[in-house]
Amino acid sequence: MPTATSVGIDAKSLQETVSLKWDDEIVPRLIDYIRIPCKSPHFDSEWASNGYIDAAVALAEKWARAQDIPGLTIEVIRLEDRTPVIFFEIDGDAPGTVLMYGHLDKQPEMTGWRDGLGPWTPVLHDDKLYGRGGADDGYSIFASLLALSALKEQGIAHARIVGLIECCEESGSYDLPAYLSALKPRIGDVDLVIGLDSGCGNYEQLWMTTSLRGIAAGTLKVEVLNEGVHSGDASGVVPSSFRIARQLIDRIEDASTGHILPKEFHCDIPTERIEQADLAGNTQPMTDVHGEAVLNRTWRPFLSVVGAQGMPAIKDAGNVLRPYTALKLSLRIPPLIDGEGATQDMKRVLESDPPLGAKVTFEPDQSATGWHALATAPWLKEIVDAASKQFYGKPAMMMGEGGTIPFMAMLGQSFPDAQFLITGVLGPKSNAHGPNEFLHIPYAKKLTACVAQVLAGHAARA
Repeated sequence: MPTATSVGIDAKSLQETVSLKWDDEIVPRLIDYIRIPCKSPHFDSEWASNGYIDAAVALAEKWARAQDIPGLTIEVIRLEDRTPVIFFEIDGDAPGTVLMYGHLDKQPEMTGWRDGLGPWTPVLHDDKLYGRGGADDGYSIFASLLALSALKEQGIAHARIVGLIECCEESGSYDLPAYLSALKPRIGDVDLVIGLDSGCGNYEQLWMTTSLRGIAAGTLKVEVLNEGVHSGDASGVVPSSFRIARQLIDRIEDASTGHILPKEFHCDIPTERIEQADLAGNTQPMTDVHGEAVLNRTWRPFLSVVGAQGMPAIKDAGNVLRPYTALKLSLRIPPLIDGEGATQDMKRVLESDPPLGAKVTFEPDQSATGWHALATAPWLKEIVDAASKQFYGKPAMMMGEGGTIPFMAMLGQSFPDAQFLITGVLGPKSNAHGPNEFLHIPYAKKLTACVAQVLAGHAARA
């Protein structure tokens, strides 16, 4: 099994280098980055004129250019009417090409931050850096280049490396395909993708994301009247729009168990993923979750009602039979189910044979297909496990994630034969997208060292 020693790495020296640089350079830069409200375009329609995304790019670019990495080239590329990307490249002294991915755009503010914390207020407390975007995933360009720098410092071989840091990920990476197409001749054939925008089941070992669920979402609207009518006059004659909406949702979901009923939204779960879920379910702090719940979160469909219209606030509610109910439905779908097809299936199931003469519409507004990694190559499985044992003291774990990361499907399509190391720092309570988001700095330091060892192992693979 490859170890740090077998690929020529002085692990202790590497850890010291990584830790020192994180403390002296990366944390201060991330503090500056958190202060920038560089919200993704879906949340800031005036992003181009506001300049916050450009400010985040400039901050990361300045730090990257200051790194003493011989042969490294850094370029900010701006396609017309699209968010910018940072592209970096360095030739290697081993076969193959590694693509390193990250993003700099952020989710919006969200309410509920604890006193003293805020999305654009960086706070360092108990080895955690609070604020929006540090963990999701502004740290990625810093960690990627530091891993490369640490290898260079020890004279360790690596393959050719290209990096792509986008600014549209939190909006579904809709600009990424254009950049992948434009940069394809420069990127070339990729045999390993490293992405640092995912999660970890705990902060005690390296976690490798093997799949992502997709999503099918839209608004279900049930109309029964042109205007509200006194409930004493109309109830019993006109059906409740909410009751009909509830009936329609019952076509999708078993209300007593949450099980999704139509077979179109299910797929067979690969045996390897079931075994990995069982292992993940026996790690701390997940021992109360167990494998079945891990599979529920990563390979089975589940429905959420995430918004509503047509219902007044409780304080404003009168005894009126409302004219309509509209519910925003979000269905998480297994990695192997087509997102666009699933939204059309939802529309068909919900709109067919409307109950009690109601007008029923379902308007899809979001669909994304999930992602499922190729079978992990033995060399990658071994080096990831060895790196986790070396720097965390525990073996690596593999697990799917329940959310949707559209760039993964895009990269999977662009590089269908590549191996993927998708990992990240979004562990327990880190709360990406929500209030009190934090970056666990000790975990990120060890992850950086692991990435360096994976790069070395990739170069030394048989």
